[in-house]
Amino acid sequence: MKITDVNFLIIGATKSATTWLQRSLQNDPDILMPDPELHYFSREFHRGQDWYLAQFPEYSGQPFVGEKSNSYLEEPLAASRIHASLGNVKLLAQLRNPIDRAYSDYCMLFRRGEVNGDIGQYLDPRTAADNRFLGGGRYHRQLERYYDLFPSSQLFVIFYEDLLVQPDAQLRKVRHYLGALNDSYASPVSGRIKDKNMPIVGGGHSGYLKWLKPMASPFRSTRAYKAAKQFFSQPVEYSPLGTELRARLVDYYSDDTEKLGKIIGRDLSGWLGNVSRDASPR
Repeated sequence: MKITDVNFLIIGATKSATTWLQRSLQNDPDILMPDPELHYFSREFHRGQDWYLAQFPEYSGQPFVGEKSNSYLEEPLAASRIHASLGNVKLLAQLRNPIDRAYSDYCMLFRRGEVNGDIGQYLDPRTAADNRFLGGGRYHRQLERYYDLFPSSQLFVIFYEDLLVQPDAQLRKVRHYLGALNDSYASPVSGRIKDKNMPIVGGGHSGYLKWLKPMASPFRSTRAYKAAKQFFSQPVEYSPLGTELRARLVDYYSDDTEKLGKIIGRDLSGWLGNVSRDASPR
């Protein structure tokens, strides 16, 4: 397998159901994708092309070869690295209302025990600076790097909110953009890939228990381990995204979202004000 055999990349955004998209595409035997995010063009570029290609499953001439790494949208150097290595690659960006995305990202790290319950510390634009939660939703700034290097025909932008309404149609659009026209494999995976409402051990403070994971790992498949995990798991209580904080986030993202609408040719005037019907922490 050569580097030029990679002909599509899902570049983000984080917390926008890109794993759903990846697994739905993997249903097609003509599409070859590794399961993990490789982050090669963002965090692992120093490892070189041989390392990158070794991360893919065995290649047997599949016409569509790609991978998903959400960091490619956020890392400033990723676009130029991709362009230098894969000038003809097709790029997929799946975007989500940046406010819902930021809240979902915060909830994910809270669930892991990596942030505390003071949501304003992380999401209030007045005090939180341009961190991963806020910066991750400035899509115009991120996509502009790609539009500066690639023709618009090589960048396909789709929306999380659309897949909630018509997942089948969303998946078919992606497949047709890639060139996969056999719709017998156009069935999206069902259910939530990453359900943040499931109880977990530690109830949102699992970071304190990380030291136990290596010792428990050999027993994960046993009935006793599963029973113990279920017994100690607790529902996670997330800090709510209040009305005032949401209003400040609308102001924060309004300029970037207006520019995004112009660059992709879509009216996004009502996007920030619409709370997704699935705005629960995911």
